[in-house]
Amino acid sequence: MEQWQTIFEDNFGPMPPRVLEAHTAFFTPSVAATVREIDRGLPTACQRISFAIDYHEHGLVDPYVYTQSRSSGRTELLIIDEADRLKTTGLEQVRDYFDRHNMGVILIGMPGIEKRLARYPQLYSRIGFAHEYKPLTPDELTAVLSNRLPAGDAADDDGIGHATAIATIVRVTGGNFRLVDRLITQIERIQKLNMLDGLTPEVVDAARQALLIGQ
Repeated sequence: MEQWQTIFEDNFGPMPPRVLEAHTAFFTPSVAATVREIDRGLPTACQRISFAIDYHEHGLVDPYVYTQSRSSGRTELLIIDEADRLKTTGLEQVRDYFDRHNMGVILIGMPGIEKRLARYPQLYSRIGFAHEYKPLTPDELTAVLSNRLPAGDAADDDGIGHATAIATIVRVTGGNFRLVDRLITQIERIQKLNMLDGLTPEVVDAARQALLIGQ
């Protein structure tokens, strides 16, 4: 979506297929999010998605012609990360925006955020459910890693090195999905810099040390 961050350019280029599939906007408030920032940030994030879909379907962006985009009507889901940063007025703005638009809203925050939201009846009454993301089990994490870091061609050691590397990632991350994502990103960087195709315990260890991940 980086090419769509500025919507008033002459050449937009092709829209990422994932946007067409998801119709989802993502918004992260700043640490000291102001009322003005949220008031502008929420509709801007949603309108960018709506404008992008309009451009894909019609070849132009004209909110005066396609009024659904003007009201973010093409956006079906709004995800707000770091929702803990929202103060009382910010949460009220989210509730008001949800009431005015036909879209789903997901709030992502640290454990315990549901207790804070429970103090605001008008907002809490609109929450369908709260879900706590627990650390991935070893089997779940192995499935994620196998999809992100495929074994590739069979190695000389019959895949023992790859399996050991996967087991090392499971051990050092403890199933923390965000930590897993950071570690895999660093692993891919090391593989690219060193022109390595395979995954080995040495590569995992180098990535772990670069991220200062504990034993």
